[in-house]
Amino acid sequence: MPTFAAIDIGSNSCRLKIASVVQHKLKTLHEDREVTRLGESVFQTGVISPEAMAATIKALKRFHKAVQTHVVDKVRVVATSAMRDARNAAAFIEWVKSATGWQVEVISGLEEGRLIHLGVVTHEEGGMGNCLLIDLGGGSCEVTVSEKGSVKSMVSLPLGAVRLQQEFLQNDPATKEDIGRLKQYIDRELKKADRKLGKPHVTLVIATSGTAAALAEASEAIAVKEPARRTAPKTFVRVKPMEALTPNVRKLADKLVKMTNEQRAAVPGIGPRRSEIITGGAEVYAALLTRMGLKGFRYSPLGLRDGMLAQMLGEVDLRGSMHLKIEKERWEGVLELCRRYNINLVKAEPVRQHAGELFDALARVHELPPEYKLWLEAAAMMQEAGKYMNHQGHYRHSQYIIANSEIFGFSPQQRSIVSLLARYLGKSRPDPMDRSMRTLPIEEHVHVLRAVVLLRLAMALNQDRATAAVKVKTVVYPKRVLIELVPGRGGAELEAWSLKKEAAYFREVFRRELFVEVA
Repeated sequence: MPTFAAIDIGSNSCRLKIASVVQHKLKTLHEDREVTRLGESVFQTGVISPEAMAATIKALKRFHKAVQTHVVDKVRVVATSAMRDARNAAAFIEWVKSATGWQVEVISGLEEGRLIHLGVVTHEEGGMGNCLLIDLGGGSCEVTVSEKGSVKSMVSLPLGAVRLQQEFLQNDPATKEDIGRLKQYIDRELKKADRKLGKPHVTLVIATSGTAAALAEASEAIAVKEPARRTAPKTFVRVKPMEALTPNVRKLADKLVKMTNEQRAAVPGIGPRRSEIITGGAEVYAALLTRMGLKGFRYSPLGLRDGMLAQMLGEVDLRGSMHLKIEKERWEGVLELCRRYNINLVKAEPVRQHAGELFDALARVHELPPEYKLWLEAAAMMQEAGKYMNHQGHYRHSQYIIANSEIFGFSPQQRSIVSLLARYLGKSRPDPMDRSMRTLPIEEHVHVLRAVVLLRLAMALNQDRATAAVKVKTVVYPKRVLIELVPGRGGAELEAWSLKKEAAYFREVFRRELFVEVA
């Protein structure tokens, strides 16, 4: 069974989780965590300090030893808010690569939220129904509305605990002016969440990350220490372990802003390291829960690394339910982009269908990895996105739109691959020296080149869009490929002519002759 490792380089801490696949499910083998405060200097100066870099590298080297000990088959390393903001992020990525051999992937706030949601959904017993998911990390806060295990809407806000501490709470204890500015900033950012999420009707609120754990334990301790009076509302009763009611969180937040760091550290559940950054996070939770009319939240120890492991499981276990869930999520992201850029789905669908059929029929010829079928079909659907900007040179515009859009389930490299497949459908051909091609690992160049040929053939099969799409029969011989067209209404002469125009390029790439016949 394969073994995976997920490493989350966050703004406050680095986390490692190693798991193996047992009967289509993940079994945790090892976990590790180190507080490195990578974002502390970033949110002050815009760059990662040498000290924070060194502390993170030290932690990653320890993680590397654990990965080697457990003989991990695949490692994925992602970085979040601090690395998104840092001007010297590229230098740190190179340092990580030289020290460990790992390539760090800097993900967007929305992709971070998607992976956290995936991690929670994967392990939630009995489903989540309609749920609000809150993850407040060191640099950002992701709020997700989930319906029956699928993301309905999501927003990523710059309300991380370390960020707020560095920007607003330098005094200990905080002054009235500091608190006023902090609350005003939080209110401004939460208004953005209002516009995106509204007041969702949910039956469950799940909060993840260290701030949520500390607030759940500390607010419960306050509720127990200060029992409700007879006149107090019923919401002040003692809550279950690792749950927090909104009135208790509000009371705790009001207490924490008046305390010194030493006093906060003495509060049960907070401790000396969390006490340094808890104040801003507590205020965000109190404001968010109150603003949305929520009763409270339940803490979950799951997080980004669990979503990363679930994603890796889905990509290799093609028969498992996780694979189907991820594929569905990706396809919904593709369709969302198509709708955003007014792509005619009725016209795009036959191109996608033919691209998939050619991928399967010519598998012995192109020898592409299985995941390229999805990349090919996605490019077939989105290749006309550039017409939203300008019909002239629209393939170049499509490449830019796809590469720079947030498409759920697609990593930046995967979006880059799909965008390049859409880019080279006109007169130009993939060139290793093109700026966009240089962003890909060299081993992907030949894959992109071959996939482009397949997509060009699919496009050629859909020339006369006023008639029904032609049907295709493909026969592969040792030195040639025969494509036989079964005409729809209106014949297939134009499609045959278009395919023959691609024969020279097909021969150049695959070293086989391409013959076209009309049945």
